[in-house]
Amino acid sequence: MKTKTYLDELRTQSVEELNAQLVDAKKELFNLRFQNATNQLDNTSRIKEVRRNIARIQTVIATKAEA
Repeated sequence: MKTKTYLDELRTQSVEELNAQLVDAKKELFNLRFQNATNQLDNTSRIKEVRRNIARIQTVIATKAEA
């Protein structure tokens, strides 16, 4: 159910807000990968979660561009 509420929240945001959120998510992914490479990351499943969130944000941006 958490995913559905996150998607509803994304759909209500403007494209500018979504782009800002996309940049933040990509920075977070970079930091997580760096921590994983240096064996400092405890929760490796967070990488998968952030990657999926990036894909969700990009999908919503593409959907808004079509409309």
